[in-house]
Amino acid sequence: MEEAIALSRKCLGTGKGGPFGAVVVKDGQIVGRGSNSVTLLNDPTAHAEVMAIRDACKNLDTFQLDGCEIYTSCEPCPMCLGAIYWARPDRIYYAADRQDASQAGFDDSFIYEELDLPAMERKITAEQYDRAVAQEVFQEWTRLENKIDY
Repeated sequence: MEEAIALSRKCLGTGKGGPFGAVVVKDGQIVGRGSNSVTLLNDPTAHAEVMAIRDACKNLDTFQLDGCEIYTSCEPCPMCLGAIYWARPDRIYYAADRQDASQAGFDDSFIYEELDLPAMERKITAEQYDRAVAQEVFQEWTRLENKIDY
């Protein structure tokens, strides 16, 4: 956790992202590091947890982080939580919580509220389109013999 918080503090000095840091640990060793790089990279997905997951997966040459733990300076936002679940680590540890982040100007409560609404009632409307065509692709996927399940 000390390294995750140190990475978050380092962002303060660079001005290249928000005050968030994360590390991925496997067998007691840090295998991935990330700090918030949203403004540096002009990438809204470049949150600390996502960057740490990307780094760990690259370093471990895998797309899943089973046997790993993620330490993050703040409770993961909904996007990061989704990425963490897809990466499948064994555990998440976080320091500050979402209320602490909100008080510092990083309020993601609107996303949680939006997720509870039907798709057509959200601020960014989502409409289903060409479902039958997309279903064909999924059917082709299920018939593949050389696919890598994840």
